[in-house]
Amino acid sequence: MSDETPDYEAQVRDAFPEIGDIEDEQLREQVVAAWTLGLERGGWKDVFDIPYAWNIHEVTNVEHVRGVTRIAVKSAEEQRDFHGADPDFDVIRAACLLHDVGKCYEYVDHVDDEKLLDPDPRYATEEVPHSISGYALAHEVGCPLAVQRAIPHFLGEVPKRTLEAELVKSANSASSNAITQSAMGITLKEWVDEYSQTTD
Repeated sequence: MSDETPDYEAQVRDAFPEIGDIEDEQLREQVVAAWTLGLERGGWKDVFDIPYAWNIHEVTNVEHVRGVTRIAVKSAEEQRDFHGADPDFDVIRAACLLHDVGKCYEYVDHVDDEKLLDPDPRYATEEVPHSISGYALAHEVGCPLAVQRAIPHFLGEVPKRTLEAELVKSANSASSNAITQSAMGITLKEWVDEYSQTTD
């Protein structure tokens, strides 16, 4: 790592304190590794420079990812305590924390050049949707299959959804709707319909 390369690991640990709530040490390190790899290949100076959406820059991707994690964990607690379900909290936390790591690749063309160092053109592109590139990053660093399969959060990407995957998807929608409403005064569906791109 050169002197000019940011300390991505430290950035990720500081940005996402929820990583510390993952009980499995190896899984904690895999979450950090996936973000570090994404930031390096995307050429970002700072994890906080990645916007929530290509046209919503007043909310960061970090804020959204943390919000999704918090919402999903609260929902899982209710599923456990009220309904007697047995969700895997490590899988939920890791998948939520990684569900938008693919934006490290997808959003390089939507920010000012001063926020970037040297994006790798083999990865830094919006040709692959972020939920799929996020899945690929999780796979590459060795995350368990249960985490990998909970990351793609659009309909049709995974044929069979687990309880944990459904929690990630619903928490993502809840956070996204809150962000589009507060930033633009519209629902997520209205945002998608109007701008013909996807976020989350």
